[in-house]
Amino acid sequence: MKILIPLPDNDFDTTEVAVPWRLLTDAGHDIVFATESGGVAPQCDPRLLTGVLFGQLGADPEPIEFYRELTKDRRFADPVSWRDLDVTGFDGLILPGGHAPGMRQYLGSTELQDVVARFWATGKPVGAICHGVLVLARTEDVATGKSVLAQRRTTCLPKYMERSAYLATAWKLGRYYRTYPAYVEDEVVAALADSAQFQRGPRSVSRGTRTDDSHAFVVEDGNYVSARWPGDAYLFAERFAALL
Repeated sequence: MKILIPLPDNDFDTTEVAVPWRLLTDAGHDIVFATESGGVAPQCDPRLLTGVLFGQLGADPEPIEFYRELTKDRRFADPVSWRDLDVTGFDGLILPGGHAPGMRQYLGSTELQDVVARFWATGKPVGAICHGVLVLARTEDVATGKSVLAQRRTTCLPKYMERSAYLATAWKLGRYYRTYPAYVEDEVVAALADSAQFQRGPRSVSRGTRTDDSHAFVVEDGNYVSARWPGDAYLFAERFAALL
């Protein structure tokens, strides 16, 4: 099956892209990447490859290795443009996250939201993780004019995680962990018909792995699966594959 993964030119989360790519590719699926203009390989947030602060808070070694492999993939090296993209040729859509400034190109694109709205209307599988849920929160349902998430259960980057990362690093990195003035969780909850539809998950900063998903958390609602942060990426990819 053919899966679409839109990305900004820079600053996406290493793990949230590389892990789904690796697991879905291994399962035989065809992954197509899209950027705003296409034609140039996007780049992940470089801090996640070396460690955000004092070598800590970066991606784990295995996702970093997956990313090194990903950069050699021809679909990644030559992405299509998301402008006027025909969604009918795709069987699934994944919306990764990331928090660094370059993500705003993707998170705030009305052109991308139009693409996502058209794909959402097909009823095919959609997955969003971390900040990627913001794209859905900001996308209007073509039938109702409300957010496509209005009637769905979902998770996203929890406020306590976003706040903790910001407070721990602001003295050195400023607002690196605050992509927008509003917390991701607050904006996502505001898009829902009922705040009870939001599921925060357990308070934990332990990451799931390929062999142990006991620390991971995802929310499934029909054709939609969401996750909170890079620590959920393996389970997220597995559940999305199951939807396919």
